[in-house]
Amino acid sequence: MSIAFLVTTLVVVVTPGTGVIYTLSAGLSRGARAGLVAAVGCTLGTVPHLLAAVTGLATLLSASATAFHAVKYAGVAYLLYVAWSTSRDRSAFTPDADPTPRSAVGVIVTAVLVNLLNPKPTLFFVAFLPQFVDPAGAGATRGMLVAGGVFMLLTLVVFSGYGVAAAAVRDRVLARPRVTTWLRRTVAGTFVALGVSLLLTDR
Repeated sequence: MSIAFLVTTLVVVVTPGTGVIYTLSAGLSRGARAGLVAAVGCTLGTVPHLLAAVTGLATLLSASATAFHAVKYAGVAYLLYVAWSTSRDRSAFTPDADPTPRSAVGVIVTAVLVNLLNPKPTLFFVAFLPQFVDPAGAGATRGMLVAGGVFMLLTLVVFSGYGVAAAAVRDRVLARPRVTTWLRRTVAGTFVALGVSLLLTDR
């Protein structure tokens, strides 16, 4: 695995996006465990994109305007739903030691959907992996799966760091009522902005 691949992957993973925002939100609102679970969910959310790139489904997504826009609009709708839910859930951003619990399955499902209903990662894998793995060479599928596995590992490590870091400052941040109100609105607004950004995305 080349240094260029690792550096490029790290830059892509660290750059804030829907997964990072969701993981930070989970860590801030419900603690380290929720942040780590969200990191796992966001990592799992990359699996369908990787498999689509390996099997050639991404080519269909790239070539078919109907398929691309169907996934894109579903993603926009879900991001707006997450924004609406965040703005209304006043129990999440509270200074209580034991906030309203949410099952790990629920956190993971939301994290997976946040990543899954976004066609950009699939197209990213199609454009990214072939630069480091010759798709026409021997063992191309294995090479792409290995590269994708490294991408997922770095995603898990970086996102877990985000979730734990957010949880570490949780008590200090949420101890101030005005800050919690601002934080809830900011997180909700960020999801709206990400939804609008996705809506304006063209292939």
